[in-house]
This record gives sequence, C-alpha cells and structure tokens, in this order.
Amino acid sequence: HVQLVESGGGAVQAGGSLRLSCEASSYTFRPYCMAWFRQIPGKEREGVASVDADGTTVYGDSVKERFTISQDAAKNTLYLQMDRLRPGDSAMCYCATRTYWSVYNWFDPSKYPDWGQGTQVTVS
Repeated sequence: HVQLVESGGGAVQAGGSLRLSCEASSYTFRPYCMAWFRQIPGKEREGVASVDADGTTVYGDSVKERFTISQDAAKNTLYLQMDRLRPGDSAMCYCATRTYWSVYNWFDPSKYPDWGQGTQVTVS
C-alpha cells in the first residue's frame, strides 16, 4: 500500500486561494492514478479531480475552471490549487490513489484502496 499525507488546508475568505499537497511514500510514483476527494459531515465523499501518470486530468463539475490538479513525480507529490474559493467548498479534503486510470469511475471513492488522513478546508 501507498502511504499518503495531505497538507495545506486552512481557513480562508471567499474568493481566496489554497494549495493542497499530498506526499506519497511509494518510491515508484508511477503508474499510479491520483485523485482528490472532499467530504462534508453527513454527506458522501465527492470526487474533486483526478490525474493519471501521464498528466491527463478530469474535474468535478463544481470545481472546473477554479481548481487545478497537478503532480511532481520527482517529489512523489500531488497538488490541488484551489482558486476563487466559495463557502460551499468547505470540507475535509483527501487524496487517494489506485493503480489504473478510468474516466468512467474516477469519482467513485470505493475504487481507491489507499487514502490519506485528510486536511480541512474552511471558507467563510
């Protein structure tokens, strides 16, 4: 299993930005597919964005053109740049990984075996 550690969460005013990071313990970063999810208490975990080992990306409708997912394979690190944040973006954010890429189920949390502990994002 891959160990994942998120960081970069915090409190920000609406319209502001945050950059989340997720460091993976695996020496071999590729060929993993990485993703960001978020969850509000009492609600299901929501897919935010995903990126495959070759850099192909996909985003949830609510974050398109505001959030950008990227990765640095040399640092084994995944990023999520979040701009124009809204109060509705407040959630616990998690990174996750799996060993294959699919645009058909990238948003399904049950398809990811490895998860980080989460980092809280609060927008007021």
